Amino acid sequence: MRIRRAVEADLATIGDFIRDLAHYERALEFARATNEQLRQSFFGESPQVYCDFVETDEGEVAGFAVWFLNYSTWTGTHGIYLEDLFVRLDFRGRGFGKALLVHLAQECVARGYARLQWSVLDWNTPSIDFYVSLGAEAQDEWTVYRLSGPALERVALDK
Repeated sequence: MRIRRAVEADLATIGDFIRDLAHYERALEFARATNEQLRQSFFGESPQVYCDFVETDEGEVAGFAVWFLNYSTWTGTHGIYLEDLFVRLDFRGRGFGKALLVHLAQECVARGYARLQWSVLDWNTPSIDFYVSLGAEAQDEWTVYRLSGPALERVALDK
């Protein structure tokens, strides 16, 4: 297998993986990103989000990781936030997901980043078991909050 950074010609493949992941996470109706939005995010003038693919030796794309930099004021360093990690069903159990995580961990270590962090749905026990087997620790004391849609707009209008 090999890991490579996505290029603009991979835009349709990125979109396919996003929809596949959304379907797996039972939320396909929320995967609304357009090709133009993805193009700007990954390949625009100043991209702030990245996509890495893991491929078979034959060049078939088996999985992807979408990530961006975050920052910890406590450590004074950046880290990588893994937004999406997905391996197609036919390729699971063959080390493709682990290879992507190893790649991102190596990226963190090489750049002096303090953390590789992500979220996982609480019902996704196969993924949770996999992450725990690597030594990842759940951050159970933290609760994720989100403002979106009308609530985000209301807060934005509040002076």
